[in-house]
Amino acid sequence: MTGRRDAPEAAAARLLVVDDETHQREMLSGILERAGYRVEAASGGREALEILGRSEFDLLLTDQKMPGMDGLALLERLQELRPETPVILMTAYGSVSEAVAAMKKGAADYLTKPFEREELLLVLEKALRQRRLEAEVAALRGALKERYRLGGILGTSPAMREIFSIIERIARTDVPVLIRGESGTGKELIARAIHAQSRRASGPFVALNCAAVPEALLESEFFGYERGAFTGAIRSHPGRFQQASGGTLFLDEIGAMRIDLQAKLLRAIQEREIQRLGSTAAVPVDARILSATGENLEEAIRRKTFREDLFYRLNVVPLLLPPLRERVEDIPLLTSHFLRASAEKFGREASVLTPEAMDRLQTHAWPGNVRELENCIERMVLLARGTRLGLSDLPPDLRQGAAAADGSSSDFQLPPGGVRLPELERHFILQALRRTRWNLGPAARLLGISYKTLQYRIQKFGLERTMPEEGSSS
Repeated sequence: MTGRRDAPEAAAARLLVVDDETHQREMLSGILERAGYRVEAASGGREALEILGRSEFDLLLTDQKMPGMDGLALLERLQELRPETPVILMTAYGSVSEAVAAMKKGAADYLTKPFEREELLLVLEKALRQRRLEAEVAALRGALKERYRLGGILGTSPAMREIFSIIERIARTDVPVLIRGESGTGKELIARAIHAQSRRASGPFVALNCAAVPEALLESEFFGYERGAFTGAIRSHPGRFQQASGGTLFLDEIGAMRIDLQAKLLRAIQEREIQRLGSTAAVPVDARILSATGENLEEAIRRKTFREDLFYRLNVVPLLLPPLRERVEDIPLLTSHFLRASAEKFGREASVLTPEAMDRLQTHAWPGNVRELENCIERMVLLARGTRLGLSDLPPDLRQGAAAADGSSSDFQLPPGGVRLPELERHFILQALRRTRWNLGPAARLLGISYKTLQYRIQKFGLERTMPEEGSSS
Protein backbone atom coordinates (compact mmCIF):
# COMPACT_ATOMS: atom_id res chain seq x y z
CA MET A 1 0.00 0.00 0.00
CA THR A 2 1.51 3.28 -1.06
CA GLY A 3 -1.44 5.73 -1.16
CA ARG A 4 -2.05 8.30 1.54
CA ARG A 5 -4.39 7.25 4.35
CA ASP A 6 -4.40 9.30 7.52
CA ALA A 7 -4.03 7.28 10.70
CA PRO A 8 -6.77 8.09 13.25
CA GLU A 9 -4.28 9.62 15.71
CA ALA A 10 -2.22 11.37 13.04
CA ALA A 11 -3.96 14.76 13.10
CA ALA A 12 -1.32 17.38 14.00
CA ALA A 13 0.85 14.73 15.72
CA ARG A 14 4.60 15.43 15.46
CA LEU A 15 6.99 12.50 15.37
CA LEU A 16 10.77 12.31 15.62
CA VAL A 17 12.32 9.34 13.82
CA VAL A 18 15.86 8.36 14.89
CA ASP A 19 17.88 5.87 12.87
CA ASP A 20 21.54 5.86 11.81
CA GLU A 21 20.73 4.08 8.52
CA THR A 22 19.76 6.69 5.93
CA HIS A 23 17.63 4.34 3.81
CA GLN A 24 15.68 3.08 6.84
CA ARG A 25 15.21 6.62 8.16
CA GLU A 26 13.91 7.94 4.84
CA MET A 27 11.61 4.96 4.34
CA LEU A 28 10.05 5.35 7.79
CA SER A 29 9.66 9.11 7.36
CA GLY A 30 7.94 8.56 4.02
CA ILE A 31 5.47 6.01 5.41
CA LEU A 32 4.59 8.23 8.35
CA GLU A 33 4.20 11.41 6.29
CA ARG A 34 1.89 9.61 3.88
CA ALA A 35 -0.14 8.49 6.92
CA GLY A 36 -0.63 12.14 7.85
CA TYR A 37 2.03 12.65 10.52
CA ARG A 38 4.42 15.58 10.67
CA VAL A 39 7.86 14.02 10.77
CA GLU A 40 11.41 15.12 11.55
CA ALA A 41 14.37 12.78 11.47
CA ALA A 42 17.72 12.44 13.23
CA SER A 43 20.66 10.21 12.38
CA GLY A 44 21.59 9.43 16.00
CA GLY A 45 20.85 9.91 19.69
CA ARG A 46 22.85 13.11 20.15
CA GLU A 47 21.26 14.83 17.14
CA ALA A 48 17.86 13.73 18.44
CA LEU A 49 18.54 15.37 21.81
CA GLU A 50 19.48 18.61 20.08
CA ILE A 51 16.21 18.60 18.16
CA LEU A 52 14.24 17.68 21.31
CA GLY A 53 15.90 20.59 23.10
CA ARG A 54 14.32 23.12 20.76
CA SER A 55 11.06 21.42 19.74
CA GLU A 56 8.33 19.33 21.30
CA PHE A 57 7.16 16.05 19.77
CA ASP A 58 4.20 13.81 20.43
CA LEU A 59 6.21 10.61 19.99
CA LEU A 60 9.79 9.39 19.49
CA LEU A 61 10.47 6.39 17.22
CA THR A 62 14.06 5.24 17.58
CA ASP A 63 16.27 2.39 16.55
CA GLN A 64 17.88 0.47 19.40
CA LYS A 65 21.27 -0.28 17.85
CA MET A 66 23.06 2.95 16.91
CA PRO A 67 26.69 4.06 17.24
CA GLY A 68 27.43 6.47 20.09
CA MET A 69 24.19 6.95 22.00
CA ASP A 70 21.92 3.93 21.43
CA GLY A 71 18.13 3.89 21.69
CA LEU A 72 18.11 2.81 25.33
CA ALA A 73 20.39 5.68 26.40
CA LEU A 74 18.24 8.09 24.37
CA LEU A 75 15.15 6.76 26.16
CA GLU A 76 16.74 7.35 29.56
CA ARG A 77 17.63 10.95 28.67
CA LEU A 78 14.16 11.63 27.34
CA GLN A 79 12.66 10.26 30.55
CA GLU A 80 14.57 12.99 32.35
CA LEU A 81 13.73 15.77 29.87
CA ARG A 82 10.19 14.99 28.71
CA PRO A 83 8.79 11.98 30.58
CA GLU A 84 5.35 12.53 29.02
CA THR A 85 6.67 11.84 25.48
CA PRO A 86 6.11 8.19 24.50
CA VAL A 87 9.09 6.31 23.02
CA ILE A 88 8.89 3.31 20.68
CA LEU A 89 12.03 1.26 20.15
CA MET A 90 12.83 -0.65 16.95
CA THR A 91 14.87 -3.75 17.67
CA ALA A 92 16.47 -6.42 15.51
CA TYR A 93 15.11 -9.98 15.61
CA GLY A 94 16.67 -11.79 18.56
CA SER A 95 17.03 -8.71 20.78
CA VAL A 96 13.52 -8.79 22.21
CA SER A 97 14.89 -9.14 25.73
CA GLU A 98 16.51 -5.71 25.35
CA ALA A 99 13.22 -4.25 24.16
CA VAL A 100 11.41 -5.73 27.16
CA ALA A 101 14.06 -4.24 29.43
CA ALA A 102 13.52 -0.90 27.70
CA MET A 103 9.79 -1.07 28.37
CA LYS A 104 10.54 -1.58 32.04
CA LYS A 105 12.45 1.69 31.85
CA GLY A 106 9.49 3.55 30.39
CA ALA A 107 9.28 2.78 26.66
CA ALA A 108 5.68 2.84 25.39
CA ASP A 109 6.16 -0.14 23.03
CA TYR A 110 8.64 -1.80 20.69
CA LEU A 111 8.75 -3.07 17.11
CA THR A 112 10.82 -6.09 16.04
CA LYS A 113 12.43 -5.77 12.65
CA PRO A 114 11.36 -6.48 10.02
CA PHE A 115 7.84 -5.13 10.56
CA GLU A 116 4.98 -4.30 8.24
CA ARG A 117 3.69 -0.80 7.55
CA GLU A 118 0.31 -1.58 9.14
CA GLU A 119 2.01 -2.91 12.26
CA LEU A 120 4.07 0.27 12.51
CA LEU A 121 1.01 2.51 12.20
CA LEU A 122 -0.97 0.40 14.68
CA VAL A 123 1.73 0.60 17.37
CA LEU A 124 2.08 4.37 16.86
CA GLU A 125 -1.66 4.95 17.01
CA LYS A 126 -1.91 2.94 20.22
CA ALA A 127 0.90 4.91 21.90
CA LEU A 128 -0.51 8.27 20.77
CA ARG A 129 -4.02 7.33 21.91
CA GLN A 130 -2.66 6.40 25.32
CA ARG A 131 -0.79 9.71 25.52
CA ARG A 132 -3.93 11.62 24.59
CA LEU A 133 -5.99 9.79 27.22
CA GLU A 134 -3.38 10.47 29.89
CA ALA A 135 -3.39 14.15 28.96
CA GLU A 136 -7.19 14.25 29.15
CA VAL A 137 -7.18 12.55 32.56
CA ALA A 138 -4.57 15.02 33.82
CA ALA A 139 -6.64 17.93 32.49
CA LEU A 140 -9.82 16.56 34.11
CA ARG A 141 -8.04 16.04 37.40
CA GLY A 142 -6.76 19.60 37.22
CA ALA A 143 -10.23 20.93 36.45
CA LEU A 144 -11.74 18.85 39.26
CA LYS A 145 -9.11 20.09 41.65
CA GLU A 146 -9.90 23.68 40.74
CA ARG A 147 -13.58 23.05 41.42
CA TYR A 148 -13.01 22.38 45.08
CA ARG A 149 -10.04 24.59 45.61
CA LEU A 150 -9.47 28.32 45.30
CA GLY A 151 -6.13 29.54 46.56
CA GLY A 152 -5.81 28.08 50.05
CA ILE A 153 -9.55 27.51 50.44
CA LEU A 154 -11.08 24.05 50.16
CA GLY A 155 -14.72 23.08 49.83
CA THR A 156 -17.15 21.01 47.80
CA SER A 157 -20.32 22.09 49.60
CA PRO A 158 -22.87 24.09 47.61
CA ALA A 159 -22.20 27.17 49.77
CA MET A 160 -18.45 27.12 49.06
CA ARG A 161 -18.93 26.38 45.35
CA GLU A 162 -21.20 29.44 45.15
CA ILE A 163 -18.53 31.56 46.87
CA PHE A 164 -15.86 30.27 44.44
CA SER A 165 -18.17 31.15 41.56
CA ILE A 166 -18.77 34.71 42.83
CA ILE A 167 -15.04 35.25 43.34
CA GLU A 168 -14.30 34.14 39.78
CA ARG A 169 -16.86 36.64 38.49
CA ILE A 170 -15.77 39.67 40.52
CA ALA A 171 -12.04 39.12 41.07
CA ARG A 172 -10.92 41.01 37.97
CA THR A 173 -13.03 44.06 38.78
CA ASP A 174 -12.18 46.73 41.36
CA VAL A 175 -15.49 46.58 43.24
CA PRO A 176 -15.26 46.62 47.06
CA VAL A 177 -16.12 43.31 48.74
CA LEU A 178 -17.34 42.88 52.31
CA ILE A 179 -16.50 39.40 53.61
CA ARG A 180 -18.58 38.28 56.55
CA GLY A 181 -18.38 35.20 58.70
CA GLU A 182 -17.57 33.86 62.12
CA SER A 183 -14.02 33.78 63.45
CA GLY A 184 -11.96 31.02 61.85
CA THR A 185 -14.00 30.73 58.64
CA GLY A 186 -11.13 31.98 56.47
CA LYS A 187 -12.03 35.59 55.68
CA GLU A 188 -8.43 36.65 55.02
CA LEU A 189 -7.87 33.58 52.80
CA ILE A 190 -10.86 34.69 50.72
CA ALA A 191 -9.43 38.22 50.47
CA ARG A 192 -6.06 36.83 49.37
CA ALA A 193 -7.76 34.61 46.78
CA ILE A 194 -9.61 37.62 45.32
CA HIS A 195 -6.35 39.58 45.16
CA ALA A 196 -4.48 36.65 43.58
CA GLN A 197 -7.05 36.41 40.78
CA SER A 198 -7.34 40.16 40.21
CA ARG A 199 -5.59 42.42 37.75
CA ARG A 200 -3.69 43.74 40.77
CA ALA A 201 -2.15 40.36 41.60
CA SER A 202 1.38 41.60 40.86
CA GLY A 203 0.84 44.50 43.28
CA PRO A 204 1.02 44.40 47.09
CA PHE A 205 -1.59 42.80 49.35
CA VAL A 206 -1.66 44.85 52.55
CA ALA A 207 -3.73 43.58 55.49
CA LEU A 208 -4.68 45.67 58.50
CA ASN A 209 -6.61 44.28 61.47
CA CYS A 210 -8.54 47.31 62.72
CA ALA A 211 -9.16 45.61 66.07
CA ALA A 212 -5.49 44.82 66.66
CA VAL A 213 -4.07 48.35 66.22
CA PRO A 214 -4.39 50.70 69.22
CA GLU A 215 -7.00 53.36 68.52
CA ALA A 216 -4.46 56.16 69.01
CA LEU A 217 -2.30 54.71 66.21
CA LEU A 218 -5.02 53.66 63.78
CA GLU A 219 -5.16 56.97 61.87
CA SER A 220 -1.37 57.10 61.39
CA GLU A 221 -1.40 53.42 60.33
CA PHE A 222 -4.07 54.18 57.75
CA PHE A 223 -2.88 57.43 56.27
CA GLY A 224 0.79 57.70 57.32
CA TYR A 225 2.44 60.77 58.81
CA GLU A 226 5.04 63.44 58.18
CA ARG A 227 8.16 63.96 60.22
CA GLY A 228 7.33 65.90 63.40
CA ALA A 229 3.57 65.23 63.12
CA PHE A 230 3.60 63.99 66.72
CA THR A 231 6.08 63.13 69.43
CA GLY A 232 8.23 60.27 68.20
CA ALA A 233 7.59 60.91 64.49
CA ILE A 234 11.28 61.27 63.65
CA ARG A 235 10.78 60.48 59.97
CA SER A 236 7.95 60.45 57.42
CA HIS A 237 6.05 57.19 57.13
CA PRO A 238 3.64 56.00 54.40
CA GLY A 239 0.35 54.58 55.67
CA ARG A 240 -1.28 51.32 54.63
CA PHE A 241 -3.26 53.08 51.90
CA GLN A 242 -0.06 54.19 50.18
CA GLN A 243 1.65 50.85 50.81
CA ALA A 244 -1.23 49.12 49.03
CA SER A 245 -1.14 51.43 46.01
CA GLY A 246 -1.39 49.35 42.84
CA GLY A 247 -2.65 46.40 44.87
CA THR A 248 -5.25 45.54 47.51
CA LEU A 249 -5.91 46.92 51.00
CA PHE A 250 -7.65 44.37 53.24
CA LEU A 251 -9.34 45.87 56.29
CA ASP A 252 -10.12 43.09 58.74
CA GLU A 253 -12.52 43.65 61.66
CA ILE A 254 -13.78 46.83 60.02
CA GLY A 255 -16.54 47.08 62.62
CA ALA A 256 -13.94 47.92 65.27
CA MET A 257 -13.01 51.22 63.59
CA ARG A 258 -13.73 54.48 65.41
CA ILE A 259 -16.65 56.46 63.99
CA ASP A 260 -14.49 59.55 63.30
CA LEU A 261 -11.99 57.45 61.33
CA GLN A 262 -14.84 55.92 59.35
CA ALA A 263 -15.55 59.38 57.90
CA LYS A 264 -11.92 59.74 56.80
CA LEU A 265 -11.91 56.23 55.33
CA LEU A 266 -15.08 57.00 53.39
CA ARG A 267 -13.51 60.16 51.99
CA ALA A 268 -10.33 58.30 51.02
CA ILE A 269 -12.36 55.66 49.16
CA GLN A 270 -14.56 58.23 47.39
CA GLU A 271 -11.84 60.77 46.50
CA ARG A 272 -9.04 58.20 46.02
CA GLU A 273 -6.65 60.44 47.90
CA ILE A 274 -5.43 60.79 51.49
CA GLN A 275 -3.72 63.31 53.69
CA ARG A 276 -0.86 62.23 55.92
CA LEU A 277 -0.90 63.36 59.54
CA GLY A 278 1.01 66.62 59.78
CA SER A 279 0.39 67.55 56.14
CA THR A 280 -2.30 69.35 54.18
CA ALA A 281 -1.19 67.97 50.82
CA ALA A 282 -3.45 65.40 49.14
CA VAL A 283 -1.71 62.18 48.10
CA PRO A 284 -3.41 60.12 45.36
CA VAL A 285 -3.90 56.43 46.17
CA ASP A 286 -4.93 53.51 43.98
CA ALA A 287 -5.89 50.49 46.06
CA ARG A 288 -8.79 48.07 45.88
CA ILE A 289 -10.62 47.86 49.20
CA LEU A 290 -11.62 44.50 50.64
CA SER A 291 -13.01 44.41 54.16
CA ALA A 292 -14.17 41.76 56.59
CA THR A 293 -16.12 41.52 59.78
CA GLY A 294 -17.67 39.01 62.13
CA GLU A 295 -19.95 41.68 63.59
CA ASN A 296 -23.54 42.50 62.75
CA LEU A 297 -22.92 45.81 61.00
CA GLU A 298 -26.64 46.44 60.44
CA GLU A 299 -27.09 46.38 64.21
CA ALA A 300 -24.02 48.64 64.59
CA ILE A 301 -25.68 51.11 62.19
CA ARG A 302 -28.80 51.10 64.36
CA ARG A 303 -26.61 51.75 67.41
CA LYS A 304 -24.93 54.64 65.52
CA THR A 305 -21.49 53.03 65.93
CA PHE A 306 -21.03 52.36 62.21
CA ARG A 307 -21.71 54.76 59.33
CA GLU A 308 -24.46 53.65 57.02
CA ASP A 309 -22.87 55.41 54.01
CA LEU A 310 -19.55 53.60 54.62
CA PHE A 311 -21.38 50.27 54.95
CA TYR A 312 -22.97 50.66 51.53
CA ARG A 313 -19.64 51.82 50.04
CA LEU A 314 -17.87 48.69 51.34
CA ASN A 315 -20.73 46.22 50.83
CA VAL A 316 -20.98 46.42 47.03
CA VAL A 317 -20.41 42.66 46.82
CA PRO A 318 -21.19 40.81 50.08
CA LEU A 319 -19.67 37.38 50.69
CA LEU A 320 -21.02 35.38 53.62
CA LEU A 321 -18.78 32.50 54.67
CA PRO A 322 -20.75 29.67 56.27
CA PRO A 323 -19.57 28.28 59.60
CA LEU A 324 -18.02 24.81 59.41
CA ARG A 325 -21.02 23.24 61.19
CA GLU A 326 -23.17 24.23 58.20
CA ARG A 327 -20.89 22.56 55.64
CA VAL A 328 -20.06 19.26 57.29
CA GLU A 329 -19.63 17.64 53.87
CA ASP A 330 -16.37 19.63 53.56
CA ILE A 331 -14.90 18.17 56.75
CA PRO A 332 -13.45 14.95 55.17
CA LEU A 333 -11.74 17.01 52.43
CA LEU A 334 -10.39 19.56 54.93
CA THR A 335 -9.29 16.80 57.30
CA SER A 336 -7.42 14.98 54.55
CA HIS A 337 -5.66 18.21 53.59
CA PHE A 338 -4.71 19.04 57.19
CA LEU A 339 -3.48 15.47 57.80
CA ARG A 340 -1.09 15.75 54.84
CA ALA A 341 0.02 19.26 55.82
CA SER A 342 0.59 18.30 59.46
CA ALA A 343 2.57 15.18 58.54
CA GLU A 344 4.81 17.31 56.32
CA LYS A 345 5.12 20.05 58.95
CA PHE A 346 6.18 17.69 61.73
CA GLY A 347 8.12 15.22 59.57
CA ARG A 348 5.70 12.38 60.34
CA GLU A 349 4.32 9.57 58.21
CA ALA A 350 0.98 10.28 56.55
CA SER A 351 -1.92 9.44 58.88
CA VAL A 352 -5.49 8.30 58.29
CA LEU A 353 -8.58 8.71 60.45
CA THR A 354 -10.80 5.82 61.48
CA PRO A 355 -14.45 6.09 60.36
CA GLU A 356 -15.51 6.53 64.01
CA ALA A 357 -13.16 9.49 64.48
CA MET A 358 -14.34 11.05 61.20
CA ASP A 359 -17.96 10.65 62.32
CA ARG A 360 -17.13 12.51 65.51
CA LEU A 361 -15.47 15.34 63.57
CA GLN A 362 -18.58 15.65 61.40
CA THR A 363 -20.92 15.91 64.35
CA HIS A 364 -18.86 18.37 66.41
CA ALA A 365 -20.17 21.96 66.43
CA TRP A 366 -16.73 23.54 65.68
CA PRO A 367 -17.26 26.95 67.29
CA GLY A 368 -13.75 27.90 66.13
CA ASN A 369 -14.57 26.76 62.58
CA VAL A 370 -11.84 25.69 60.12
CA ARG A 371 -9.07 27.10 62.31
CA GLU A 372 -10.22 24.88 65.20
CA LEU A 373 -10.33 21.83 62.91
CA GLU A 374 -6.81 22.56 61.66
CA ASN A 375 -5.49 22.88 65.22
CA CYS A 376 -7.28 19.66 66.20
CA ILE A 377 -5.69 17.68 63.36
CA GLU A 378 -2.24 19.14 64.03
CA ARG A 379 -2.50 18.09 67.67
CA MET A 380 -3.63 14.57 66.76
CA VAL A 381 -0.77 14.08 64.28
CA LEU A 382 1.77 15.50 66.71
CA LEU A 383 0.75 13.34 69.69
CA ALA A 384 -0.30 10.12 67.92
CA ARG A 385 1.77 6.97 68.45
CA GLY A 386 0.74 5.46 65.12
CA THR A 387 -0.58 6.52 61.75
CA ARG A 388 -4.18 5.31 62.26
CA LEU A 389 -5.95 7.94 64.34
CA GLY A 390 -9.07 6.90 66.24
CA LEU A 391 -11.42 8.24 68.92
CA SER A 392 -8.73 7.94 71.60
CA ASP A 393 -6.53 10.34 69.62
CA LEU A 394 -9.18 13.08 69.63
CA PRO A 395 -8.72 16.09 71.94
CA PRO A 396 -10.47 15.65 75.33
CA ASP A 397 -13.36 17.99 74.52
CA LEU A 398 -14.22 15.99 71.40
CA ARG A 399 -13.89 12.69 73.28
CA GLN A 400 -16.28 14.07 75.94
CA GLY A 401 -18.63 15.06 73.16
CA ALA A 402 -18.50 11.48 71.89
CA ALA A 403 -19.33 10.20 75.36
CA ALA A 404 -22.27 12.60 75.60
CA ALA A 405 -23.48 11.45 72.21
CA ASP A 406 -23.80 7.88 73.42
CA GLY A 407 -25.74 9.04 76.47
CA SER A 408 -23.09 8.10 79.02
CA SER A 409 -22.62 11.62 80.45
CA SER A 410 -25.73 13.69 79.81
CA ASP A 411 -26.09 16.95 81.73
CA PHE A 412 -29.65 17.62 80.61
CA GLN A 413 -31.85 18.60 83.56
CA LEU A 414 -35.62 18.46 83.49
CA PRO A 415 -36.97 22.01 84.08
CA PRO A 416 -39.19 22.43 87.17
CA GLY A 417 -42.19 23.09 84.94
CA GLY A 418 -41.51 20.00 82.80
CA VAL A 419 -41.26 19.89 78.99
CA ARG A 420 -43.49 19.05 76.05
CA LEU A 421 -41.47 16.04 74.93
CA PRO A 422 -42.77 15.73 71.33
CA GLU A 423 -41.98 19.40 70.63
CA LEU A 424 -38.54 19.03 72.20
CA GLU A 425 -37.85 15.93 70.09
CA ARG A 426 -38.98 17.70 66.91
CA HIS A 427 -36.82 20.72 67.77
CA PHE A 428 -33.66 18.64 68.30
CA ILE A 429 -34.21 16.62 65.13
CA LEU A 430 -34.70 19.78 63.07
CA GLN A 431 -31.61 21.33 64.66
CA ALA A 432 -29.51 18.25 63.82
CA LEU A 433 -30.76 18.22 60.23
CA ARG A 434 -29.95 21.89 59.74
CA ARG A 435 -26.54 21.54 61.33
CA THR A 436 -25.68 18.72 58.91
CA ARG A 437 -27.40 20.36 55.92
CA TRP A 438 -29.89 17.49 55.88
CA ASN A 439 -27.24 14.77 55.63
CA LEU A 440 -29.20 12.05 57.39
CA GLY A 441 -26.20 9.88 58.34
CA PRO A 442 -24.34 12.56 60.34
CA ALA A 443 -27.67 13.90 61.69
CA ALA A 444 -28.63 10.45 62.97
CA ARG A 445 -25.25 10.05 64.62
CA LEU A 446 -25.62 13.51 66.18
CA LEU A 447 -28.91 12.40 67.73
CA GLY A 448 -27.65 8.95 68.71
CA ILE A 449 -30.35 7.15 66.72
CA SER A 450 -30.29 4.93 63.64
CA TYR A 451 -30.67 6.16 60.07
CA LYS A 452 -34.04 4.40 59.72
CA THR A 453 -35.28 5.81 63.02
CA LEU A 454 -34.42 9.30 61.84
CA GLN A 455 -36.27 8.70 58.57
CA TYR A 456 -39.31 7.57 60.59
CA ARG A 457 -39.12 10.64 62.85
CA ILE A 458 -38.84 13.02 59.86
CA GLN A 459 -41.97 11.45 58.38
CA LYS A 460 -43.74 11.43 61.74
CA PHE A 461 -43.16 15.16 62.35
CA GLY A 462 -43.68 16.09 58.68
CA LEU A 463 -40.29 17.81 58.48
CA GLU A 464 -39.22 19.28 55.16
CA ARG A 465 -35.99 20.86 54.02
CA THR A 466 -37.73 24.07 52.98
CA MET A 467 -39.18 24.74 56.44
CA PRO A 468 -38.34 28.24 57.74
CA GLU A 469 -35.90 28.70 60.60
CA GLU A 470 -37.64 28.62 63.98
CA GLY A 471 -37.93 32.14 65.31
CA SER A 472 -37.69 33.69 61.82
CA SER A 473 -40.23 36.28 60.73
CA SER A 474 -41.29 34.39 57.65
